[in-house]
Formats: sequence, C-alpha cells, structure tokens
Amino acid sequence: MVCVALLGAALMMLPAIVVDHDLGRRPITSSDRLSAINSVRATLLQLTAGIVLFFGAYATWRQLRVSQDTLRITQEGHITGQFSRAIDHLGNDKQDVRIGGLHALRRLAEHSERDREAVISTMAAFLRAHQPWPPTAPPADADINTVAPLETRAPDSQLALTCLGVLGRFDRSDPWLNLSLTDLRRADFDGLWLTRMNFDRACLESASLFAANLTRASLVSVNLRHASLRRANLTEARGVLADLRGALVVESVLTGADFTRADLREANLRKARAQATVFRDADLRDADLRGADLSDADLSGARLDGALASDRTRWPAAFDHAAAGIVTKADPGPEPSPLLQPPALLDQAPRLRSGGTP
Repeated sequence: MVCVALLGAALMMLPAIVVDHDLGRRPITSSDRLSAINSVRATLLQLTAGIVLFFGAYATWRQLRVSQDTLRITQEGHITGQFSRAIDHLGNDKQDVRIGGLHALRRLAEHSERDREAVISTMAAFLRAHQPWPPTAPPADADINTVAPLETRAPDSQLALTCLGVLGRFDRSDPWLNLSLTDLRRADFDGLWLTRMNFDRACLESASLFAANLTRASLVSVNLRHASLRRANLTEARGVLADLRGALVVESVLTGADFTRADLREANLRKARAQATVFRDADLRDADLRGADLSDADLSGARLDGALASDRTRWPAAFDHAAAGIVTKADPGPEPSPLLQPPALLDQAPRLRSGGTP
C-alpha cells in the first residue's frame, strides 16, 4: 500500500515539476501548462505500466521455472521409487512377481533415457545370475530334446532376454553387454537386436535366432548346435571356436565375420552371404553351401570333405573346390517361407550323421 501511495503521489507531483523545469521562466497559459502536465503524466503512466508488466512477466517466468524444477524433482523421485520397487521384485521368490518387475523396468527404460543403461545392465546381471552355464538343472549333459524351451522352464529369464533384445535398439554408452557363460538353450531370440553382445562360452543350443541382429557380437566358444540362425545378421561377428554343428544358417549375412577353428559340420549355409568371412582352420565337413556367396572368404586350412555346393555357389578367386572334396549338386532353388516350416523343427533337434557327440 505504501508503494502504491508513493507512486500515486509521484504521478501527481512529478509531472508539474518536470514541466516547470523544462519551461524555465517562459510565460505560458494555464491551459497549455495543464496540457503539458497531462502529457508528461500519460508518459509516466505508460512507463510505469511497462515496468509493472515487465516485472510481472519476470515473476511469472520465475514461478514457472520453480514449478518445472519442482515437477522434475518429483518425477525423478517417482522414477527412483519405481526403479527401487522393480529391483526388489527381481529378488522375490515368486516368479510372477519377478516378471512384473521386469515389465516395470522395461517401461522405465523406454521412458527414461537417463536410467536406460542401469536397466539394461540390471537385466543382463539377472540373466547371468538366473541362467548360469554350466547349470544345475537341467544338467549340462542332458539331451537337448528333453530340455524345455526357455520360455517354459524360466519365463522370467526369457522375458529378460526379450527386453534386452528390444532395448538393444537404443544407443548405449558402453556398447558391450556381458551375457557370457549363460544357459540359453532353446531360447527365443527371433528378431531381437543383439549387437555387440558378449555370448562367449554361453550355450545357445537349439535356440531360435530367426532374423536376429548379431552384428559385431562376440560368439567365442559359444554352443550353437542345431540353432536356427536363418536370415540372421552376423556381420563382423566373432565366432572363433564356435560350435555350429547342424545349425541352420540359411540366407544369413556373415560378411566379415570370423569363424576361425569353428565347428560347422553339417551346418546349413545355403544362400548365406559370407563375403570376406574367415573360415580359417574351420570344420565344414558335410556342410550345405549351395548358393552361398563365399567370394573373398578365407578358407585356408578349412576342412570341406563332403560339403555340398551348386553352380550358384561363389568361391574365392583361384580356390579349387573339387580338390577340397566338395560335392557339386543341383541348386535347391528358392528357400521356402519360414511360415511353412514344419513345427517339428522347433520341437526336436536333428541328429548329427557323423561324429560330434556332445
């Protein structure tokens, strides 16, 4: 109130002082003097209104900033609470509670970029803890046809794997994710994004990796026996000493991958794109290479006895496939749609015809 009174007094008295100062002792009529005072008063009123408007806008902006900061702090506290509760759920003895915690973490990672790395590393740790290799049950030497699919025997672990494969589409500050020494037998990787993931010495026997993205993944000494890698992308993957006996690698991209000393006996690589792929000292006996593109591939020391090829198979320059013991047969033509594959392929792994017992 005091400020308003002082402002009113200034508006009443200051214009007359300003006019008298500007006029000095020059004579002026009363009406002209009153008009001049009113003009000065109007100008002062406009200036005062502008100042009041400016400070009002500044106060509103400051209040908005405070509100935004308060909302952000509240949201961060809410997210922290969600994360803590989800982590608590992962340690619960009940499987359905753990599944709920994994769903909560996935939603959190999709909406909070700041917490995404923590969620991804937590899910990877969950898989390593719950699916260690070698396992306790079912035993590591169990016949793969007696092992239930991962989504049946451990649905929470399958969900964690699926979440990792979905969140893998996002950029990570640490591109490598550790899933080594995990038991992922008969797991479902179909369509998942698994770039730069470390599966070293893990067991993925009879797993389904249809159209999975394994670009630059580390597959050193991994067990992929009878796994389905059809149309998978293994560009620049590192599969040194990998076991791919009987694996289905039809129409897959293997460009620049390294399969040095890998075991690919009876593997099906029909129409695989394996340009500049390294098969140094690899075992490709009885493998199906019909229609595969092996141009610029490194086949030095590779064993190819009984491997099948067709007139559509492309070889490295100066490579004598006949001298390598490769059998030439007719090309099988276009591959059937994966939707027409018999269900038995998902239920049982075929037996190897020669050697290579687990």
